[in-house]
Amino acid sequence: MLEKISSLLLKLQPENAHSVVEFCLRNLAVLPIVQDILAHNFVLRDSRLANTLLDLSFDNPVGLAAGFDKNATMCRGLSLLGFGFLEIGTITQNPQSGNPKPRIFRFLQERSLQNCMGFNNQGVQNVTKHLQSITPFCLPLGINIGKNKIIAQDDSLRNYENALKGLLAYGDYFVLNVSSPNTPQLRDLQNKEFIGSLCNMARSYTDKPIFIKLSPDMHTQDLLEVIQQAIDNGVSGIIATNTTTNYSLLQGSKEEGGISGEALREYAKDVFRTITKEFFGKTLLISVGGISNAQEAYERLKMGASLIQVYTGLIYEGPGLIRDINLGILGLMSQDGFEHISQVIGSDYRKTHENLTNPIESKISRTPTKKNSTQDSSLQTKRRAKTRNHTRI
Repeated sequence: MLEKISSLLLKLQPENAHSVVEFCLRNLAVLPIVQDILAHNFVLRDSRLANTLLDLSFDNPVGLAAGFDKNATMCRGLSLLGFGFLEIGTITQNPQSGNPKPRIFRFLQERSLQNCMGFNNQGVQNVTKHLQSITPFCLPLGINIGKNKIIAQDDSLRNYENALKGLLAYGDYFVLNVSSPNTPQLRDLQNKEFIGSLCNMARSYTDKPIFIKLSPDMHTQDLLEVIQQAIDNGVSGIIATNTTTNYSLLQGSKEEGGISGEALREYAKDVFRTITKEFFGKTLLISVGGISNAQEAYERLKMGASLIQVYTGLIYEGPGLIRDINLGILGLMSQDGFEHISQVIGSDYRKTHENLTNPIESKISRTPTKKNSTQDSSLQTKRRAKTRNHTRI
């Protein structure tokens, strides 16, 4: 049934299909019978996948990347699809409509997307109204923050600051997005001076985890220097990567916007591998880009990702993707003799760095393992080490 619905949605224009999904997740998911159906079919709980990172408790390592729920209108419904965490946004200080339509394009054969959205969102003041209605939330909730298009470069720092201040009460972690290709000159902010000021500003406001989301298209040396600058100025981790403007990866692509999905996979993986060689064990790493199956997710975890995120894969594979990935990870863990997800993270890296000591280990604690606890579809979810029952949301 759900496969048929997913196929029908792919026949609609992309933004129309997204509006249908938003309506369903926003309105139907509040019904108790729908909650029970979704939880039964999609929520997989197994203590081998649970982990505590940066004082946040994750039931599993699979999260939703920013861009799907820009205005925090679908969080309740999305929490019933089995995610370990959600990231909303990108949110800007002021509302903006984004770029002209059409602005998102499917490449069905390549299972990829090209988007030119342009940070369309309702702005901090409106989004906080949605967040107030779901706070406290049943999963770790990240908030992705960006720059308004009309803001001059010299005023960028203040623009990020105002957005962050308005959202501080609602996020479990925050992402400073300087890497979207759809806001003019935004990627120019990926320089050491601005990143240092941006991260220092954000850290001055909160002790909550702060991440920087970076482009896969940076020169390697620039990328590594920017990451080091971010770490030196208080960030908790790196999200790699955003979409790419390497249009040679996708035949028939337009010369605008960013490419995501399977066309991005190897490119994003190569960039992530470069990052892990320098920074695994020094900061928390989240991998995103072209992840649409358990094998790919597992490889990223072994490379050094503590968490992974999906977006385009969800569009093409449907809502069962998260459960499928988590089940697949458990199977691959068993094959490799791992008893807990913490043993998987960075295992490939450790093979060549046997004496590695992890400076962030004090912030990453393992959840005790209980074998054979896979089939528990309740929504009792830990958040900041506090347990609440959210079978009814």
